[in-house]
Amino acid sequence: MSALQNSLQFSEATVRQAEMIFKRYPAERRESALLPVLHLAQREFGGWLSQEALDYVAAFMGMPPLRVYEVATFYTMYNLKPVGKHHVRVCTNISCWLCGSDAIVQTLQDKLHLKMGETSADGRFTLDHVECLGACVNAPIVHIGDDYYENLTPDKVSEIIDQLP
Repeated sequence: MSALQNSLQFSEATVRQAEMIFKRYPAERRESALLPVLHLAQREFGGWLSQEALDYVAAFMGMPPLRVYEVATFYTMYNLKPVGKHHVRVCTNISCWLCGSDAIVQTLQDKLHLKMGETSADGRFTLDHVECLGACVNAPIVHIGDDYYENLTPDKVSEIIDQLP
């Protein structure tokens, strides 16, 4: 790590968390820990993963940077640009759409004064869509931070937004 030319660095607490994650996998399969380590990095480095953060994770894990880029760009759970304090992700896939996600999207756009992919000027909200949040039986669903909200109606999602700090 000492040769790493990067201003980012995990805190001691995050290094300890990463070490606990590494113990879940055989030593020869250390790369299997990439997804949870990327989550640690995203939390540690302001809610998103810059190229500098991705390079840091690659060096930290002893992996080629390209392997880290491939994973980070594939999954929608990794933010590759800055996001608001509350990252609101609406599932717009078929089950959610059939159950009314278009009304949820419209309610959020009206309430937050944002279009999909935008962040509010005050940095409080980012609104995005995702293809699937894996809760089709309880559609429509929204993911905000670490929380999932299911069986939504426009009134319910409006109330959720009103309760966010």
